[in-house]
Amino acid sequence: MTKTPAPTVAQNTWEFLRDPMITPTGFREYDARWKYPDEINLPGVTALGLGLGTQMHARGIDPVIAVGNDYRDYSLSIKNALMLGLMQAGIHVKDVGPALSPMAYFSQFHLDVPAVAMVTASHNPNGWTGVKMGFDRPLTHGPDEMDELKGIVLEGRGQPRDGGKYEFVDGVMEAYLDDLVGDFRMSRKLKIVCATGNGTASAFAPALFERIGVEVVPSHNGLDYTFPHYNPNPEAMEMLHDMAASVKASGADLALGFDGDGDRCGVVDDEGEEIFADKVGVIMARDLSKLYPGSTFVADVKSTGLFASDPELQKLGAKADYWKTGHSHMKRRVKEIGALAGFEKSGHYFLAEPVGRGYDCGMRVAVEICKLLDRNPDKSMSDLRRALPHTYSSPTMSPYCADTEKYDVLARLVEKLVALHEGGGTLGGRKIEQVVTVNGARVILDNGGWGLVRASSNTPNLVVVCESPESDAELRAIFNDVDAVIRTEPSVGEYDQTL
Repeated sequence: MTKTPAPTVAQNTWEFLRDPMITPTGFREYDARWKYPDEINLPGVTALGLGLGTQMHARGIDPVIAVGNDYRDYSLSIKNALMLGLMQAGIHVKDVGPALSPMAYFSQFHLDVPAVAMVTASHNPNGWTGVKMGFDRPLTHGPDEMDELKGIVLEGRGQPRDGGKYEFVDGVMEAYLDDLVGDFRMSRKLKIVCATGNGTASAFAPALFERIGVEVVPSHNGLDYTFPHYNPNPEAMEMLHDMAASVKASGADLALGFDGDGDRCGVVDDEGEEIFADKVGVIMARDLSKLYPGSTFVADVKSTGLFASDPELQKLGAKADYWKTGHSHMKRRVKEIGALAGFEKSGHYFLAEPVGRGYDCGMRVAVEICKLLDRNPDKSMSDLRRALPHTYSSPTMSPYCADTEKYDVLARLVEKLVALHEGGGTLGGRKIEQVVTVNGARVILDNGGWGLVRASSNTPNLVVVCESPESDAELRAIFNDVDAVIRTEPSVGEYDQTL
Protein backbone atom coordinates (compact mmCIF):
# COMPACT_ATOMS: atom_id res chain seq x y z
CA MET A 1 0.00 0.00 0.00
CA THR A 2 1.15 3.53 -0.75
CA LYS A 3 0.18 6.86 0.76
CA THR A 4 -3.47 7.73 0.17
CA PRO A 5 -3.75 11.02 -1.75
CA ALA A 6 -5.46 13.90 0.02
CA PRO A 7 -8.23 15.83 -1.79
CA THR A 8 -6.60 19.16 -0.82
CA VAL A 9 -3.16 20.20 0.38
CA ALA A 10 -2.28 23.86 0.90
CA GLN A 11 0.05 25.24 -1.78
CA ASN A 12 3.42 26.72 -0.87
CA THR A 13 3.84 24.27 2.00
CA TRP A 14 6.32 21.47 2.70
CA GLU A 15 3.50 18.94 2.39
CA PHE A 16 2.49 20.20 -1.07
CA LEU A 17 5.92 19.24 -2.42
CA ARG A 18 5.93 15.90 -0.62
CA ASP A 19 2.43 14.45 -0.32
CA PRO A 20 0.09 13.43 -3.17
CA MET A 21 -2.98 15.63 -3.62
CA ILE A 22 -5.75 14.69 -6.07
CA THR A 23 -9.28 16.08 -6.24
CA PRO A 24 -11.61 13.09 -6.86
CA THR A 25 -13.74 14.98 -9.42
CA GLY A 26 -10.79 14.92 -11.85
CA PHE A 27 -11.55 11.28 -12.64
CA ARG A 28 -14.16 11.73 -15.34
CA GLU A 29 -16.10 9.40 -17.61
CA TYR A 30 -13.32 8.70 -20.08
CA ASP A 31 -10.23 10.65 -19.15
CA ALA A 32 -8.72 12.47 -16.22
CA ARG A 33 -8.65 16.26 -16.00
CA TRP A 34 -7.73 18.72 -13.26
CA LYS A 35 -6.84 22.36 -12.75
CA TYR A 36 -3.12 22.41 -11.99
CA PRO A 37 -1.87 22.97 -9.32
CA ASP A 38 -5.19 23.76 -7.61
CA GLU A 39 -6.66 20.25 -7.92
CA ILE A 40 -3.60 18.05 -8.37
CA ASN A 41 0.08 18.43 -7.48
CA LEU A 42 3.13 16.69 -8.93
CA PRO A 43 3.24 13.98 -6.23
CA GLY A 44 -0.43 13.41 -7.05
CA VAL A 45 0.43 12.92 -10.72
CA THR A 46 3.09 10.40 -9.69
CA ALA A 47 0.45 8.57 -7.62
CA LEU A 48 -1.75 8.56 -10.74
CA GLY A 49 1.08 6.97 -12.75
CA LEU A 50 1.64 4.36 -10.05
CA GLY A 51 -2.08 3.61 -10.07
CA LEU A 52 -2.21 3.34 -13.85
CA GLY A 53 0.75 0.94 -13.84
CA THR A 54 -0.87 -1.10 -11.08
CA GLN A 55 -4.06 -1.27 -13.16
CA MET A 56 -2.05 -2.58 -16.12
CA HIS A 57 -0.63 -5.41 -14.01
CA ALA A 58 -4.03 -6.20 -12.49
CA ARG A 59 -5.56 -6.52 -15.96
CA GLY A 60 -2.71 -8.65 -17.29
CA ILE A 61 -1.52 -5.96 -19.70
CA ASP A 62 2.04 -6.35 -20.97
CA PRO A 63 3.91 -3.72 -18.87
CA VAL A 64 4.89 -1.39 -21.73
CA ILE A 65 3.32 2.01 -22.38
CA ALA A 66 3.79 4.87 -24.87
CA VAL A 67 3.62 8.33 -23.29
CA GLY A 68 3.38 11.78 -24.90
CA ASN A 69 2.60 15.37 -23.91
CA ASP A 70 0.98 18.39 -25.54
CA TYR A 71 2.60 21.80 -26.02
CA ARG A 72 1.85 23.61 -22.78
CA ASP A 73 4.52 25.03 -20.54
CA TYR A 74 3.72 22.67 -17.65
CA SER A 75 2.86 19.49 -19.60
CA LEU A 76 6.44 18.18 -19.60
CA SER A 77 6.59 18.44 -15.79
CA ILE A 78 3.27 16.60 -15.56
CA LYS A 79 4.50 13.90 -17.96
CA ASN A 80 7.75 13.43 -16.04
CA ALA A 81 5.82 13.00 -12.78
CA LEU A 82 3.44 10.53 -14.46
CA MET A 83 6.30 8.51 -15.96
CA LEU A 84 8.00 8.35 -12.55
CA GLY A 85 4.88 6.71 -11.12
CA LEU A 86 4.60 4.32 -14.04
CA MET A 87 8.23 3.25 -13.61
CA GLN A 88 7.65 2.80 -9.86
CA ALA A 89 4.91 0.35 -10.88
CA GLY A 90 7.42 -1.66 -12.94
CA ILE A 91 6.34 -0.34 -16.33
CA HIS A 92 8.61 0.10 -19.35
CA VAL A 93 7.87 3.67 -20.46
CA LYS A 94 8.41 4.62 -24.09
CA ASP A 95 8.46 8.41 -24.21
CA VAL A 96 7.48 9.64 -27.70
CA GLY A 97 8.10 13.29 -26.79
CA PRO A 98 5.81 16.24 -27.53
CA ALA A 99 2.80 14.93 -29.43
CA LEU A 100 -0.75 15.29 -30.55
CA SER A 101 -3.14 12.87 -28.86
CA PRO A 102 -3.65 10.98 -32.16
CA MET A 103 0.12 10.77 -32.60
CA ALA A 104 0.28 9.09 -29.19
CA TYR A 105 -2.51 6.71 -30.24
CA PHE A 106 -0.64 6.04 -33.49
CA SER A 107 2.50 5.19 -31.49
CA GLN A 108 0.68 2.22 -29.94
CA PHE A 109 0.43 0.72 -33.44
CA HIS A 110 3.80 1.97 -34.69
CA LEU A 111 5.73 0.71 -31.64
CA ASP A 112 3.42 -2.29 -31.11
CA VAL A 113 2.77 -1.48 -27.45
CA PRO A 114 -0.48 -2.27 -25.64
CA ALA A 115 -0.98 0.92 -23.63
CA VAL A 116 -0.89 4.69 -24.05
CA ALA A 117 -0.99 7.73 -21.77
CA MET A 118 -1.20 11.20 -23.28
CA VAL A 119 -0.71 14.22 -21.03
CA THR A 120 -3.06 16.90 -22.33
CA ALA A 121 -5.78 19.30 -21.28
CA SER A 122 -7.26 18.85 -24.77
CA HIS A 123 -9.32 21.94 -25.64
CA ASN A 124 -9.53 23.20 -22.05
CA PRO A 125 -7.90 26.58 -21.36
CA ASN A 126 -4.44 26.90 -19.86
CA GLY A 127 -4.41 26.01 -16.20
CA TRP A 128 -5.93 22.59 -16.90
CA THR A 129 -4.06 19.33 -17.30
CA GLY A 130 -5.07 15.71 -17.67
CA VAL A 131 -4.36 12.29 -19.11
CA LYS A 132 -6.02 10.34 -21.93
CA MET A 133 -5.16 6.68 -21.54
CA GLY A 134 -6.01 3.28 -22.95
CA PHE A 135 -5.04 -0.39 -22.98
CA ASP A 136 -6.96 -1.85 -25.93
CA ARG A 137 -6.03 0.00 -29.11
CA PRO A 138 -7.67 2.01 -30.59
CA LEU A 139 -9.84 2.39 -27.46
CA THR A 140 -9.30 4.63 -24.46
CA HIS A 141 -10.56 4.23 -20.91
CA GLY A 142 -14.33 4.30 -20.47
CA PRO A 143 -16.33 4.67 -17.25
CA ASP A 144 -15.53 1.17 -15.93
CA GLU A 145 -11.79 1.56 -16.41
CA MET A 146 -11.86 5.08 -14.97
CA ASP A 147 -13.79 3.97 -11.89
CA GLU A 148 -11.30 1.15 -11.35
CA LEU A 149 -8.34 3.51 -11.72
CA LYS A 150 -9.95 6.07 -9.42
CA GLY A 151 -10.32 3.44 -6.70
CA ILE A 152 -6.72 2.25 -7.01
CA VAL A 153 -5.34 5.78 -6.82
CA LEU A 154 -7.57 7.40 -4.20
CA GLU A 155 -7.45 4.36 -1.89
CA GLY A 156 -3.66 4.22 -2.06
CA ARG A 157 -3.63 0.75 -3.63
CA GLY A 158 -0.79 1.47 -6.04
CA GLN A 159 1.79 -1.34 -5.89
CA PRO A 160 5.48 -0.51 -6.46
CA ARG A 161 7.36 -3.18 -8.43
CA ASP A 162 10.81 -3.75 -9.80
CA GLY A 163 11.49 -3.66 -13.52
CA GLY A 164 10.51 -0.11 -14.42
CA LYS A 165 12.40 1.34 -17.37
CA TYR A 166 12.59 4.60 -19.33
CA GLU A 167 13.23 4.84 -23.06
CA PHE A 168 12.97 7.89 -25.32
CA VAL A 169 11.76 6.92 -28.79
CA ASP A 170 12.67 9.33 -31.56
CA GLY A 171 11.07 9.51 -35.01
CA VAL A 172 7.44 8.83 -34.12
CA MET A 173 6.30 12.26 -35.32
CA GLU A 174 7.83 11.64 -38.76
CA ALA A 175 6.30 8.14 -38.94
CA TYR A 176 2.90 9.58 -37.99
CA LEU A 177 3.05 12.17 -40.79
CA ASP A 178 4.20 9.51 -43.27
CA ASP A 179 1.26 7.34 -42.26
CA LEU A 180 -1.21 10.21 -42.73
CA VAL A 181 0.09 11.16 -46.16
CA GLY A 182 0.83 7.76 -47.71
CA ASP A 183 1.11 8.21 -51.46
CA PHE A 184 -1.68 10.79 -51.72
CA ARG A 185 -1.12 14.06 -53.57
CA MET A 186 -3.78 16.55 -54.59
CA SER A 187 -4.64 16.59 -58.28
CA ARG A 188 -6.64 19.84 -58.02
CA LYS A 189 -5.42 23.17 -56.70
CA LEU A 190 -6.56 23.79 -53.16
CA LYS A 191 -5.87 26.72 -50.86
CA ILE A 192 -6.58 26.06 -47.18
CA VAL A 193 -6.49 28.32 -44.14
CA CYS A 194 -4.65 26.24 -41.57
CA ALA A 195 -5.80 27.39 -38.11
CA THR A 196 -4.03 25.98 -35.08
CA GLY A 197 -4.48 28.70 -32.45
CA ASN A 198 -0.76 28.46 -31.59
CA GLY A 199 -1.38 25.01 -30.09
CA THR A 200 0.37 21.68 -30.59
CA ALA A 201 -1.10 21.18 -34.07
CA SER A 202 1.05 24.11 -35.21
CA ALA A 203 3.97 21.69 -35.40
CA PHE A 204 2.03 19.26 -37.61
CA ALA A 205 -0.77 20.68 -39.75
CA PRO A 206 1.10 23.15 -42.02
CA ALA A 207 3.72 20.53 -42.87
CA LEU A 208 1.03 17.93 -43.50
CA PHE A 209 -0.84 20.16 -45.95
CA GLU A 210 2.32 21.09 -47.81
CA ARG A 211 3.24 17.41 -48.20
CA ILE A 212 -0.04 16.61 -49.96
CA GLY A 213 0.25 19.61 -52.29
CA VAL A 214 -2.09 22.10 -50.62
CA GLU A 215 -1.38 25.84 -50.61
CA VAL A 216 -1.36 26.88 -46.95
CA VAL A 217 -2.71 30.17 -45.64
CA PRO A 218 -1.24 30.29 -42.12
CA SER A 219 -3.44 31.28 -39.19
CA HIS A 220 -1.75 31.45 -35.78
CA ASN A 221 0.66 28.64 -36.66
CA GLY A 222 3.52 29.69 -34.39
CA LEU A 223 3.84 27.51 -31.30
CA ASP A 224 2.98 29.63 -28.25
CA TYR A 225 1.63 27.97 -25.14
CA THR A 226 0.21 31.27 -23.86
CA PHE A 227 -2.41 31.10 -26.65
CA PRO A 228 -2.19 34.85 -27.35
CA HIS A 229 -5.15 34.99 -29.77
CA TYR A 230 -7.66 32.46 -28.44
CA ASN A 231 -7.80 29.04 -26.86
CA PRO A 232 -7.56 26.54 -29.76
CA ASN A 233 -11.01 24.98 -29.79
CA PRO A 234 -12.74 24.57 -33.19
CA GLU A 235 -16.11 24.16 -31.49
CA ALA A 236 -15.90 27.70 -30.06
CA MET A 237 -17.38 30.46 -32.20
CA GLU A 238 -14.38 32.73 -31.51
CA MET A 239 -12.06 30.39 -33.39
CA LEU A 240 -14.60 29.64 -36.14
CA HIS A 241 -15.26 33.36 -36.71
CA ASP A 242 -11.50 33.97 -36.98
CA MET A 243 -11.20 31.13 -39.49
CA ALA A 244 -14.08 32.61 -41.52
CA ALA A 245 -12.42 36.02 -41.59
CA SER A 246 -9.18 34.43 -42.85
CA VAL A 247 -11.06 32.62 -45.65
CA LYS A 248 -12.71 35.83 -46.80
CA ALA A 249 -9.47 37.80 -46.64
CA SER A 250 -7.39 35.22 -48.52
CA GLY A 251 -9.91 33.78 -50.99
CA ALA A 252 -9.12 30.30 -49.67
CA ASP A 253 -11.15 27.24 -50.64
CA LEU A 254 -11.83 26.41 -46.99
CA ALA A 255 -10.37 26.63 -43.50
CA LEU A 256 -9.49 23.70 -41.28
CA GLY A 257 -8.87 24.32 -37.59
CA PHE A 258 -7.53 22.08 -34.84
CA ASP A 259 -7.81 21.99 -31.07
CA GLY A 260 -5.04 21.99 -28.49
CA ASP A 261 -4.16 18.30 -28.81
CA GLY A 262 -5.11 17.79 -32.46
CA ASP A 263 -7.82 15.17 -32.11
CA ARG A 264 -10.58 17.51 -33.39
CA CYS A 265 -11.09 19.39 -36.64
CA GLY A 266 -13.31 22.39 -37.45
CA VAL A 267 -14.38 23.43 -40.96
CA VAL A 268 -15.27 26.76 -42.60
CA ASP A 269 -16.21 26.71 -46.29
CA ASP A 270 -15.15 28.95 -49.18
CA GLU A 271 -18.00 31.40 -48.48
CA GLY A 272 -16.92 31.83 -44.87
CA GLU A 273 -19.78 29.67 -43.59
CA GLU A 274 -18.93 27.82 -40.40
CA ILE A 275 -20.02 24.20 -40.87
CA PHE A 276 -20.60 22.44 -37.56
CA ALA A 277 -18.79 19.12 -37.38
CA ASP A 278 -21.94 16.99 -37.44
CA LYS A 279 -22.89 18.50 -40.83
CA VAL A 280 -19.33 17.90 -42.07
CA GLY A 281 -19.87 14.32 -40.91
CA VAL A 282 -22.95 14.00 -43.12
CA ILE A 283 -20.95 15.37 -46.09
CA MET A 284 -18.21 12.81 -45.39
CA ALA A 285 -20.71 10.00 -44.83
CA ARG A 286 -22.29 10.72 -48.23
CA ASP A 287 -18.89 10.53 -49.92
CA LEU A 288 -17.75 7.43 -48.02
CA SER A 289 -21.06 5.67 -48.69
CA LYS A 290 -20.37 5.91 -52.42
CA LEU A 291 -17.08 4.07 -51.84
CA TYR A 292 -18.49 1.68 -49.21
CA PRO A 293 -22.29 1.29 -49.76
CA GLY A 294 -24.36 0.04 -46.86
CA SER A 295 -21.98 1.37 -44.21
CA THR A 296 -23.02 2.15 -40.65
CA PHE A 297 -22.18 5.52 -39.15
CA VAL A 298 -22.27 6.32 -35.44
CA ALA A 299 -23.30 9.86 -34.43
CA ASP A 300 -23.31 11.27 -30.93
CA VAL A 301 -26.55 12.51 -29.36
CA LYS A 302 -25.53 16.15 -29.95
CA SER A 303 -25.45 15.59 -33.71
CA THR A 304 -27.89 16.46 -36.47
CA GLY A 305 -30.79 14.14 -37.26
CA LEU A 306 -29.64 14.04 -40.90
CA PHE A 307 -27.59 10.88 -40.39
CA ALA A 308 -30.93 9.05 -40.15
CA SER A 309 -33.13 11.23 -42.39
CA ASP A 310 -30.87 12.34 -45.28
CA PRO A 311 -32.32 10.93 -48.53
CA GLU A 312 -28.88 10.51 -50.12
CA LEU A 313 -27.60 8.38 -47.24
CA GLN A 314 -30.81 6.36 -47.30
CA LYS A 315 -30.43 5.80 -51.05
CA LEU A 316 -26.88 4.49 -50.50
CA GLY A 317 -28.08 2.08 -47.82
CA ALA A 318 -26.29 3.86 -44.99
CA LYS A 319 -27.40 3.12 -41.44
CA ALA A 320 -27.28 5.57 -38.51
CA ASP A 321 -26.59 4.73 -34.87
CA TYR A 322 -26.93 7.53 -32.27
CA TRP A 323 -24.76 7.03 -29.23
CA LYS A 324 -23.28 8.61 -26.13
CA THR A 325 -21.16 11.74 -26.48
CA GLY A 326 -17.49 11.31 -25.58
CA HIS A 327 -14.43 10.14 -27.47
CA SER A 328 -14.11 6.92 -25.48
CA HIS A 329 -17.81 6.03 -25.85
CA MET A 330 -17.73 6.77 -29.58
CA LYS A 331 -14.51 4.83 -30.31
CA ARG A 332 -15.88 1.84 -28.44
CA ARG A 333 -19.24 1.95 -30.23
CA VAL A 334 -17.62 2.21 -33.68
CA LYS A 335 -15.51 -0.84 -32.92
CA GLU A 336 -18.33 -2.85 -31.29
CA ILE A 337 -20.79 -2.55 -34.19
CA GLY A 338 -18.22 -2.51 -37.02
CA ALA A 339 -19.12 1.00 -38.19
CA LEU A 340 -17.08 2.66 -40.91
CA ALA A 341 -16.94 5.94 -39.01
CA GLY A 342 -18.24 7.87 -36.05
CA PHE A 343 -18.99 11.59 -35.97
CA GLU A 344 -19.29 13.84 -32.93
CA LYS A 345 -20.61 17.40 -33.03
CA SER A 346 -17.62 18.60 -31.00
CA GLY A 347 -15.30 17.84 -33.94
CA HIS A 348 -14.09 14.35 -33.05
CA TYR A 349 -14.21 11.99 -36.05
CA PHE A 350 -13.56 8.27 -35.72
CA LEU A 351 -12.57 6.82 -39.08
CA ALA A 352 -12.21 3.05 -38.93
CA GLU A 353 -10.59 0.59 -41.34
CA PRO A 354 -9.98 0.86 -44.21
CA VAL A 355 -10.01 4.68 -43.91
CA GLY A 356 -8.33 5.07 -40.52
CA ARG A 357 -7.55 3.08 -37.37
CA GLY A 358 -10.65 4.00 -35.37
CA TYR A 359 -9.22 6.66 -33.05
CA ASP A 360 -10.04 10.36 -33.28
CA CYS A 361 -7.49 12.27 -35.34
CA GLY A 362 -7.99 15.81 -36.61
CA MET A 363 -5.09 15.40 -39.04
CA ARG A 364 -6.62 12.26 -40.57
CA VAL A 365 -9.92 14.10 -41.02
CA ALA A 366 -8.10 16.97 -42.74
CA VAL A 367 -6.47 14.57 -45.19
CA GLU A 368 -9.79 12.80 -45.86
CA ILE A 369 -11.55 16.12 -46.52
CA CYS A 370 -8.81 16.95 -49.03
CA LYS A 371 -9.32 13.53 -50.66
CA LEU A 372 -13.08 14.12 -50.74
CA LEU A 373 -12.57 17.44 -52.55
CA ASP A 374 -10.08 15.78 -54.88
CA ARG A 375 -12.72 13.16 -55.77
CA ASN A 376 -15.17 15.99 -56.50
CA PRO A 377 -13.05 18.44 -58.53
CA ASP A 378 -16.06 20.40 -59.77
CA LYS A 379 -17.46 20.96 -56.25
CA SER A 380 -16.57 23.54 -53.62
CA MET A 381 -17.06 23.00 -49.90
CA SER A 382 -20.03 25.37 -50.05
CA ASP A 383 -21.54 23.30 -52.87
CA LEU A 384 -21.33 20.23 -50.66
CA ARG A 385 -22.85 22.14 -47.74
CA ARG A 386 -25.75 23.47 -49.81
CA ALA A 387 -26.46 19.97 -51.15
CA LEU A 388 -27.52 18.87 -47.65
CA PRO A 389 -31.12 19.26 -46.52
CA HIS A 390 -31.15 22.56 -44.65
CA THR A 391 -31.55 22.56 -40.89
CA TYR A 392 -31.07 25.28 -38.29
CA SER A 393 -28.62 24.23 -35.61
CA SER A 394 -27.34 25.83 -32.44
CA PRO A 395 -23.71 25.81 -31.37
CA THR A 396 -22.86 23.65 -28.38
CA MET A 397 -23.83 25.81 -25.41
CA SER A 398 -22.51 25.14 -21.92
CA PRO A 399 -24.16 26.69 -18.86
CA TYR A 400 -22.08 26.41 -15.68
CA CYS A 401 -22.91 23.63 -13.24
CA ALA A 402 -20.44 22.46 -10.60
CA ASP A 403 -18.84 19.04 -11.07
CA THR A 404 -20.15 18.00 -7.65
CA GLU A 405 -23.75 18.83 -8.64
CA LYS A 406 -24.12 18.42 -12.41
CA TYR A 407 -25.11 14.75 -12.53
CA ASP A 408 -27.77 15.16 -9.84
CA VAL A 409 -29.05 18.28 -11.61
CA LEU A 410 -29.13 16.42 -14.93
CA ALA A 411 -31.06 13.50 -13.42
CA ARG A 412 -33.77 15.91 -12.24
CA LEU A 413 -33.87 17.67 -15.63
CA VAL A 414 -34.26 14.34 -17.44
CA GLU A 415 -37.18 13.47 -15.13
CA LYS A 416 -38.83 16.82 -15.89
CA LEU A 417 -38.42 16.46 -19.65
CA VAL A 418 -39.72 12.87 -19.63
CA ALA A 419 -42.69 14.07 -17.55
CA LEU A 420 -43.27 16.89 -20.05
CA HIS A 421 -43.48 14.29 -22.84
CA GLU A 422 -45.74 11.96 -20.87
CA GLY A 423 -48.02 14.89 -20.07
CA GLY A 424 -48.47 15.78 -23.73
CA GLY A 425 -46.25 18.84 -23.52
CA THR A 426 -44.44 20.66 -26.30
CA LEU A 427 -41.10 22.28 -27.12
CA GLY A 428 -41.04 25.26 -29.46
CA GLY A 429 -44.74 24.74 -30.08
CA ARG A 430 -44.15 21.22 -31.40
CA LYS A 431 -45.43 17.93 -30.00
CA ILE A 432 -42.77 15.82 -28.31
CA GLU A 433 -42.45 12.54 -30.22
CA GLN A 434 -39.81 10.82 -28.08
CA VAL A 435 -37.26 11.44 -25.32
CA VAL A 436 -34.01 9.48 -25.79
CA THR A 437 -32.17 9.13 -22.47
CA VAL A 438 -29.05 7.20 -23.53
CA ASN A 439 -26.96 10.28 -22.62
CA GLY A 440 -28.93 13.01 -20.87
CA ALA A 441 -32.21 13.78 -22.63
CA ARG A 442 -32.59 14.29 -26.39
CA VAL A 443 -36.15 15.52 -26.82
CA ILE A 444 -37.27 14.68 -30.39
CA LEU A 445 -40.20 16.60 -31.88
CA ASP A 446 -42.86 15.56 -34.38
CA ASN A 447 -41.09 17.31 -37.29
CA GLY A 448 -37.62 15.90 -36.51
CA GLY A 449 -36.44 18.92 -34.56
CA TRP A 450 -34.89 18.27 -31.19
CA GLY A 451 -33.32 19.73 -28.06
CA LEU A 452 -30.64 18.10 -25.91
CA VAL A 453 -29.38 18.59 -22.39
CA ARG A 454 -26.60 16.47 -20.94
CA ALA A 455 -23.70 16.85 -18.52
CA SER A 456 -20.23 17.68 -19.79
CA SER A 457 -17.80 14.89 -19.04
CA ASN A 458 -14.78 17.20 -18.89
CA THR A 459 -15.78 20.55 -17.42
CA PRO A 460 -18.18 21.89 -14.76
CA ASN A 461 -21.00 22.48 -17.23
CA LEU A 462 -24.19 21.17 -18.68
CA VAL A 463 -24.35 20.90 -22.48
CA VAL A 464 -27.29 22.18 -24.53
CA VAL A 465 -27.80 21.71 -28.31
CA CYS A 466 -30.92 22.28 -30.43
CA GLU A 467 -31.90 21.78 -34.08
CA SER A 468 -34.92 22.68 -36.21
CA PRO A 469 -35.62 21.51 -39.79
CA GLU A 470 -38.04 24.44 -40.23
CA SER A 471 -36.64 27.85 -39.25
CA ASP A 472 -34.32 29.90 -37.11
CA ALA A 473 -37.38 31.12 -35.21
CA GLU A 474 -38.35 27.56 -34.32
CA LEU A 475 -34.75 26.80 -33.30
CA ARG A 476 -34.86 29.71 -30.86
CA ALA A 477 -38.26 28.65 -29.56
CA ILE A 478 -36.98 25.13 -28.90
CA PHE A 479 -33.95 26.52 -27.07
CA ASN A 480 -36.06 28.91 -25.00
CA ASP A 481 -38.32 26.08 -23.86
CA VAL A 482 -35.39 23.80 -23.03
CA ASP A 483 -33.73 26.66 -21.15
CA ALA A 484 -36.94 27.32 -19.21
CA VAL A 485 -36.76 23.77 -17.85
CA ILE A 486 -33.05 24.17 -17.07
CA ARG A 487 -33.78 27.41 -15.16
CA THR A 488 -35.89 25.43 -12.68
CA GLU A 489 -32.51 24.36 -11.26
CA PRO A 490 -31.04 27.35 -9.35
CA SER A 491 -27.49 25.95 -9.29
CA VAL A 492 -27.17 26.21 -13.10
CA GLY A 493 -25.26 29.35 -14.08
CA GLU A 494 -24.68 31.39 -17.21
CA TYR A 495 -23.95 30.07 -20.69
CA ASP A 496 -20.50 30.35 -22.26
CA GLN A 497 -22.25 31.21 -25.55
CA THR A 498 -25.83 31.24 -26.74
CA LEU A 499 -27.96 31.83 -29.83
